[in-house]
This record gives sequence, structure tokens and C-alpha cells, in this order.
Amino acid sequence: MPASRHTELGDFLRSRREKLNPEALGLSPQRKRRTPGLRREEVAELAGISADWYTRLEQGRTVQPSISTLDALARALRLSKTEQRHLRALALGPRQRAFVREKVPDSLRRMVENLNSPAYLSGPRWDVLAWNAAACDVLTDFGSLAESERNILLYMLTHPAARPLFGDGWAAEARRIVAQFRVAYDVWASDPAFADLVQRLQAGSPEFAEWWDAHEIKEVAAGQKVLHHPSIGAQRFDYASFLANDDPALKLVIYTPV
Repeated sequence: MPASRHTELGDFLRSRREKLNPEALGLSPQRKRRTPGLRREEVAELAGISADWYTRLEQGRTVQPSISTLDALARALRLSKTEQRHLRALALGPRQRAFVREKVPDSLRRMVENLNSPAYLSGPRWDVLAWNAAACDVLTDFGSLAESERNILLYMLTHPAARPLFGDGWAAEARRIVAQFRVAYDVWASDPAFADLVQRLQAGSPEFAEWWDAHEIKEVAAGQKVLHHPSIGAQRFDYASFLANDDPALKLVIYTPV
């Protein structure tokens, strides 16, 4: 059964609690701790809320915390701005409709296909929805894959061509996109399409299973990648992503050779 958004909220809170150092926060190290990080009672005390209320949140119960409570928890757990925004989205986000694979407008598809630099369009589940010839040359031939396999995470973590393409940088890049995907997944956690993708990734990649349990969160950002093409060798690319005005669920990713 797919997890709920409340369950993911509880998992996220617990993962951040377990990363905190009690002594660094001035808490007594005298009593032996059976698990790493802070106790639930200590987080509740730092946030100024009852231990029972915090326990309900971490257990994934359907309670509705206020914004002030979420902000207090963010301070207590030493969350980054990205993590704090994610906490709010999990706790206050609207109920999602059932996920349906996005349709790309013909005009947007033609624009992508006519770009000279490698480019593709993806959706919130990181499905590859449109691409150009340059993307097939540099990354992989998406057209040769079944529609169910046209997904950046499946390609990166289970396709045999991905590791040699990214070389020594594969692990860092794969872990980065897992942390970025987690932001979308936690909000859509109750949807079977997202749950199915995660199950496929856990079955096909031992690294994914380990990274997924860490519950890391990262925002999508521009940067550079070095790709090791079998014909032209190593080449560095700038990459950036843009949301489409036609449908903000669609994300355009462009690679530019440095």
C-alpha cells in the first residue's frame, strides 16, 4: 500500500531528529542513548510543544500542525531553508489528484526537437516526455526505450549505460537526483504511480535503497556535469532547467557544452 503524505512527514521529522548531535545543542550526554540523535521529548521541548503532539506527527497520524508549530520544529531540528519549505509542503500541502502522465503540447515538443543543444522535457515523476536528437546522442536514445522506462531515475539507477557515461561522478550525480526527486515524491506519496516507481528503483538499485532511507532533500539547481561519451570522450556541460508556462508541471532541461 502506498505511503501517505503524513507518513512521509513523520519519516522526514525522524530522519532529521536522528541527525542532530545532543551535546552540540547543549543537552545532557549523561544518559546512554539507544539510538542516534535527539529523543522525541527533547525535540518537543526545544520546539515548545508537547511530547505527545510531536509523537503524533512523527508517527504519521492525521493531525494538522499550525505554521507557527512547523516553524518552531524547523528551528528545533536546525532545518535548512530548503528543508523548512519541504516540511511546510508535507504538512500543509493540498490533497493531490490522481497522477496522470503529462501530455506535451505540440508547439512545445517541436521547440525541444529543434534545439541544437541536448534537451528534454520531464514531469514531476521525472518521466521523459519529449526530447531531441542531441539528447539521444549525448545521453541515451529515449525513443528506443518503452514508455514505462523513459524516466530519468530509472535510467540513472538501473540502465547499464548510465554508469560509464557519468564515470567517477555517477554516485554523486545519482544521489543528487534521488534527493531532488524526494521533494516531489513526499507530496505524492499516496499515489500508486509514484509508489510503483520507488518499488522498481528499490528492486533494481541497492544504492537507491540506501539513499532513499536517508531522506535527503535538495532543490533543483543549475550546475555542471562531465559526461564520458563512447565516441567523443569526456565533455563538460552546463545544465539548467526551466518550467513551462503552458504547464508548470513540465520541466525543460538543457545541456550546453562548455
